[in-house]
Amino acid sequence: MKEIQLCDILIKDTSYLTEKFQVKKHQNIVIKNGRIEAIYPLSDKEEKNYTGKEELDGRGRLWMPGLIDGHMHTGQQLLKGAVLDELPMIWTRIMLPFESTLTSQKMELSANLAALEMIKNGTTGFVDAGSYFMEKAAEVYIKSGLRGALSCSAMDQGNFPDSIRQTTEEVLETEDLLWEICADKGNLKVFYALRALMNCSQELIERSAQKAQERGTFLQAHMNEYPGEVNYTLEKYKLRPVEYLESLGILQENFVAAHGILLSPGEKRLLEKRNVKVVHCPFSNCGKGVPETPDLVERGISIGIGTDGTAHGGLSLWNEMKIFRSVMNSTWGSRNADPEVMPAETILNMVTKGGASILGEEGALGVLKPDYRADLISINWNQPHLLATSNPVHTLLECVTGGDVADSIVEGRILMKNRQVLTLDEEKILWQAMQYFEKGEISS
Repeated sequence: MKEIQLCDILIKDTSYLTEKFQVKKHQNIVIKNGRIEAIYPLSDKEEKNYTGKEELDGRGRLWMPGLIDGHMHTGQQLLKGAVLDELPMIWTRIMLPFESTLTSQKMELSANLAALEMIKNGTTGFVDAGSYFMEKAAEVYIKSGLRGALSCSAMDQGNFPDSIRQTTEEVLETEDLLWEICADKGNLKVFYALRALMNCSQELIERSAQKAQERGTFLQAHMNEYPGEVNYTLEKYKLRPVEYLESLGILQENFVAAHGILLSPGEKRLLEKRNVKVVHCPFSNCGKGVPETPDLVERGISIGIGTDGTAHGGLSLWNEMKIFRSVMNSTWGSRNADPEVMPAETILNMVTKGGASILGEEGALGVLKPDYRADLISINWNQPHLLATSNPVHTLLECVTGGDVADSIVEGRILMKNRQVLTLDEEKILWQAMQYFEKGEISS
């Protein structure tokens, strides 16, 4: 027997989801220095022998990569339930006016609730599309242990409330300040962002892209989400949104196009040519259109899935995957009698490896194998709605909900154990939320 080696976390006698979406049983998972050091069968203990500073009983659990939300809005966390069944243009009528009332305290509460919701739903990484008081959100996310990318809300033209009106220079200064405060703190990154092309001057677009390039980070934007966005660039520049950014030299591998619903054939070719990353938000997008995802997948475009924030149905990627599968089948699968138009493995890949690409962590996240970052979650499999299955991968997509997530680990740190969040004070945060909604105040 080999000499016993010490590791940080040893998950014993468990099942895990492989890179090829197969389930292997009776495995030990070794985590050390924030990474997966080894995964080996229980029967190999004569060859590989570890003891952990912390040891988890893996029986009855299925471990898999943590889910990554490719597009969410921390600043809209307190808008849950406020936009469903509302008339169109909810962004300008409801969401933006609400964000204009944000304070440091509101953002802290929003971030605490968002972090709790993500951890308890099995999300280990996220990309925030940008809001206000993001430095306060960063404090919360660092404490939570989640991995993420933060942005500021970047707009310098349009009809906004005075509290969020900014010049081009003011937007860029705010983004630079967020970079200086938050970049590489905890598990956080900072992305530059464009809120919507119709609300960004050409100078802001070009200078934001330049800063992202100089700092080796990503640039993200809401793209082709509404007909009004498409019509804006057509009227002003005689180009569709993706074509307009191409004319400015903006489209590159570090560009993330959120939504990507109303894409023309020419725009899809440009996304493919420039290796642009796309994030779909299924529940939010349903009221606006259906993306031509099968074509994007065939083109090899990297695709992630996002919730678009809790105002659009919460932060559960399990819900988003189910909705996405149904929309893809009803729109594209039924047309060609193709039930596998969007297989379970493809969708699971979008919220793991696809999300890793959106976060700029391709090749380091999204898979459970040695040398990858130890961002992983466990599913409590010994339940009547999960255990009796002939295909556990299909059951992951069809039947698992956020409430089935038992444990969460990010960068080798346990964030949740047996449904108990260890990094945040859940009871206090829920009490603060109750005070806010009942009395309109936030107590410390």
